[in-house]
Formats: sequence, C-alpha cells, structure tokens
Amino acid sequence: MTEKKSISALVTGGEASAGPPLGPALGPMGINVLQVVNTINDKTKDFSGMKVPVKVEVDPDTKKFTVDVGVPPTAALINKEAGVSKGSGAAGTTIAGTISMESAIKIAKMKIDSSYAHDVKNAVKEVIGTCVSLGMQVENKPAKEIYADIGSGKYDQVLK
Repeated sequence: MTEKKSISALVTGGEASAGPPLGPALGPMGINVLQVVNTINDKTKDFSGMKVPVKVEVDPDTKKFTVDVGVPPTAALINKEAGVSKGSGAAGTTIAGTISMESAIKIAKMKIDSSYAHDVKNAVKEVIGTCVSLGMQVENKPAKEIYADIGSGKYDQVLK
C-alpha cells in the first residue's frame, strides 16, 4: 500500500481551476483533476472572492481523494464583513471600514480552532487586533478603544 499524497494550496473561494497551482500538482497522480476542482469549488463557494487554504489528499492506488477546506485568513474575513476589498494601508490615519461586534464574534468563532485563544473573549481580542492593523473600526469606534473596552469587561455579556 502506497502512502497518500497531499497537496496544499491557497485558492480563491469558488473559483479553483485546473490551472496552477492545482492542475500541475494533481495531473501526475492520474486522478480526474476536474472532479477535484469541482469538489473544491463546491466546498469553498461561501468564501467567494477570498483566498482559502485547501488540502487535497490522494490515495494513488484507488485514485480516491479527500478535500479539506481551511478557514480564510482573519483579515480576509474582516474585509468581507466590512464590505471592502482590502484594509486601509495607513492604519491609524485612514479608516477602511467598520464591522459590528456581532461580526467580530462570528469571525472569532470561525477562527477559534486555529487560534491560541482559550475562549471566545480572547479570540475576539485577536480579531480586534487584526482590525487595528487593517485600519478598521468596530461599532464605528477605533478598534483600539473596543479592545480596551473588552479588557475592562464592557462586553462580557455578549461574549459569554
């Protein structure tokens, strides 16, 4: 029995194609590349327009494959929630957009498995920290203020 081969790639949600990076990596394995691409697109359609980490595992003997889809980077999720294409590039002076506290909590819950945070409150603080770097506001206030408010317990009711 030969060992499974795996390929990891960053693809745009719902828009993977048989071209690079997937096609050239999967082609030599003798599996139906189009079938893999369609599976990836089906599993990533909710992350349309966002870069999504994908891992394809192939059993060279049976030609069976599995597709594991990761969670897009925190910054991409924040930009999607704010409805902007990218951060401000001049955080601290230029505001790129704003997200709600509900959005920050939603993103934190998506990312908590791959986070160092041990609870939702700290995962939300990680998301707010990313907002600071992107020049995003939270609840129409500077993200740094919200970060301080979370630390002082102002949001403890919604973070349970």
